[in-house]
Amino acid sequence: MDEPILTIEERAAINSGHWFASLSPSLRHDILRCAYVKRYQDNGLIAARGEPPEEWVACAKGAVRVSSTSLSGKQITLTYMEPGTWFGDIAIFDGDRRTHDAYSHGETTLLCVAKADFKKILATHTELYEAMLRLQARRIRQLFGLVEDLNTLPLRARLAKQLLHLARSYGIPNLANANEIRISLQLAQEELAQLLGASRQRVNQELKAMERDDVIAIETAGLMIRDRAALLRIVEADK
Repeated sequence: MDEPILTIEERAAINSGHWFASLSPSLRHDILRCAYVKRYQDNGLIAARGEPPEEWVACAKGAVRVSSTSLSGKQITLTYMEPGTWFGDIAIFDGDRRTHDAYSHGETTLLCVAKADFKKILATHTELYEAMLRLQARRIRQLFGLVEDLNTLPLRARLAKQLLHLARSYGIPNLANANEIRISLQLAQEELAQLLGASRQRVNQELKAMERDDVIAIETAGLMIRDRAALLRIVEADK
């Protein structure tokens, strides 16, 4: 089979990923040729901390929640892998074990490449080495950006920035009002707070304040961005 069995939407998510789209057609073809599909229901265990790396993975639908467990046994969400994002390569490169747990968040589809096939592709396409360096550099830049935000921006600005990111990754335009964007990723306020390094109570206070200012709407189906320009102003005001 030349291509894995993905839906049209899932294949579009993979092909439109910024990093994957930058690869040559022959390299993309060889990756897809040996890839296989895994589907998970909500909160399915994808990989556990301490496991040996067996796959290189891309998210094609839904989200992958990367987490760790505190000394008290509480699970802490660190980030979410969105559709079009590739991960799992670091442990393959350094030969060490997985450092975090990974769970599906909502119905999730993954595109997987076995470790042996990943190494074969590396041996065949030297282009992939440079592409992986670009990918690692991008991750490092993002990590430094998160650390900088955590130490320099107030919670309100960090929350606005996170909402803008979620709107870009999971935003669905409101058919009744083109200016409004619904965030389709269902996040509890506790999960959103963990992403921001803050308490749920403080995040709730900031969300309520944004709702009073008509910037967002807190709905049962998820958060609705009502004024994207206002979120941008909140971020820019604290730079």
